Amino acid sequence: MDYHTSSTTYTYDLDYGMSEPCQKINVRQVAARLLPPLYSLVFIFGIVGNMLVVLTLVNCKKLRSMTDIYLLNLAISDLLFLLTLPFWAHYAAAQWDFGNAMCQLLTGIYFIGFFSGIFFIILLTIDRYLAIVHAVFALKARTVTFGVVTSVITWVAAVFVSLPGIIFTRSQKESSRHTCSPHFPSNQYHFWKNFQTLKMLILGLVLPLLVMVICYSGILRTLLRCRNEKRRHKAVRLIFAIMIVYFIFWAPYNIVLLLTTFPEFFGLNNCNSSNRLDQAMQVTETLGMTHCCINPIIYAFIGEKFRRYLSVFFQKHIAKHFCKYCPFFQSESPERVGSVYTRSTGEQEISVGL
Repeated sequence: MDYHTSSTTYTYDLDYGMSEPCQKINVRQVAARLLPPLYSLVFIFGIVGNMLVVLTLVNCKKLRSMTDIYLLNLAISDLLFLLTLPFWAHYAAAQWDFGNAMCQLLTGIYFIGFFSGIFFIILLTIDRYLAIVHAVFALKARTVTFGVVTSVITWVAAVFVSLPGIIFTRSQKESSRHTCSPHFPSNQYHFWKNFQTLKMLILGLVLPLLVMVICYSGILRTLLRCRNEKRRHKAVRLIFAIMIVYFIFWAPYNIVLLLTTFPEFFGLNNCNSSNRLDQAMQVTETLGMTHCCINPIIYAFIGEKFRRYLSVFFQKHIAKHFCKYCPFFQSESPERVGSVYTRSTGEQEISVGL
């Protein structure tokens, strides 16, 4: 998944069907300059955005719906994913200085955060589909209890899917530096490497996009019957934005990962192509990581109701502390915000869920 867990050790590579070792010194030098600042930016913006989602949901919305439960878990998934980035930034700049236990622990947190994030995006998509297309059924099915149960199952599934990456990753000294990377059994090396790539491709790109296409197609058909043309157009634009953004951020990485795993199939099993693919991996993977900074904007902040809750949170918990002598201003209570929308379930989800 992460560049730190790719097959390369930045120095030599024999995994491209080449008869002689391929030097990766330039790849390592580019990574040392490029990755630390990019990881730092993703870390800062991602932490701020997802922490705002968590604080707003817990303090203002009080987790009253299944959507709130999924949004909270998505933010937690992204936070887990992000908390590992400072360590990978140091690794890219120097070497792995944190030992084998931390190598496996942080790899596990990284993968669990990544896969759980994908699964909760899928659940949010299905949640919206039920709320808009099957509104009557959704009134009974979309409960907080069901949201908690499915969230627990999702976390268990994320841990299970992450196990191979955790088990096979270890820290050891390679050439002149310590690394943290996967080391598959020599007699099963290609099986596990191909399995990891195909798992990433299916769960990280194909499955989410398939669910989005199916669910959002049903939502679009329902929205076309919506009388409120302005709200309908806004929701339709957002639906396409969600799918296009996900594809733009994760498709390049998965394509490069596929090319890296099967270079001989695409005629790329030479040293020059190997170096180019590794550099492309650095760029596309960082682009994919940035998606966790976009998640709060797409799934939370863009909703009118959530923005009102966010405003209440700022007024109650931040403005009071930093603006003691400012003129008093009226703030809407969470209860007031929650009662603003009294439309049907379907229209609420169009304005809030989307």
